[in-house]
Amino acid sequence: MGIGQLQLATLELLVGVEVHGSVGAASRAAGVAQSNASRSLKQLERHLGVRLIERRPTGSVLTAHGTVVAHWAQRILADADKLLEVAGGLRADSSPQLTVSASMTVAEQLMPRWLVEFRSANPGVSIHLQMHNSAHVLELVSEGKCDIGFVESPTIRRGLHSVVVGHDELIVVVHRSHPWARRRHPLTITELAATPLVVREPGSGTRITLDVALREFPRAEPLLELASAAAIRASVLDGVGPAVMSTLTVAEQLNSGELHRIEVDGLALPRTLRAVWRPPRRLEGPAAGLVRMIQRSGRS
Repeated sequence: MGIGQLQLATLELLVGVEVHGSVGAASRAAGVAQSNASRSLKQLERHLGVRLIERRPTGSVLTAHGTVVAHWAQRILADADKLLEVAGGLRADSSPQLTVSASMTVAEQLMPRWLVEFRSANPGVSIHLQMHNSAHVLELVSEGKCDIGFVESPTIRRGLHSVVVGHDELIVVVHRSHPWARRRHPLTITELAATPLVVREPGSGTRITLDVALREFPRAEPLLELASAAAIRASVLDGVGPAVMSTLTVAEQLNSGELHRIEVDGLALPRTLRAVWRPPRRLEGPAAGLVRMIQRSGRS
């Protein structure tokens, strides 16, 4: 008999006879009719050429040969279960995965909505989100440690490709009790540069944009350096001091009047939000799908 003629279901029945003490009990446990179970076991006996079951008025028991075959059947069934388990793991490993690195502003303000929309259209894609400042995101992309990055840094590393996915603006904000909130005239750039500000850490897109804009002016030391826009916003709301922040992160507080926007004469800080990736130039796979979705939603 060839191995291909062995049926796992029949081997399960044989083991069931040993466990439950009769063909009837084994068939009930397996969820098959007793007549079908008896037929399958007789076919197995014919194929193997040995008597496996001793049928008695009080029930069926395994013969000595049947006990040996049942022992090996258990091992075969266990290996079959292991095979299915391994195959399931291979399916999970081969499912599409997308690792995204995003600057803090993008990750906090835009990425949740983007990923929810993308996941609803691509439920089979496993998504991993990393949050870092823009400089670190560009480093991870360059090293191939993520599939795609999102930054608002004004400069992109050589060798990386990018595409615009949105726009933003940095503005000066203060708590409503701050003296600047009562000013009738805009600040000058010199005044802003000379004022200690609550700022992001070096390497963040917000900090880079601010430092580039004020590089020709005498600068005061930062009042406080913090690692996230949320922490800066909380500090400004607590009256710690003024800050330069993304309009994305303070829109709600500006609408409520908790924060005030301060105009600065001659200073505009628009920013371009970009998706960045390593070569080749043509983006493919789930990363390409995410970028297309973001661009479509921005045009709608």
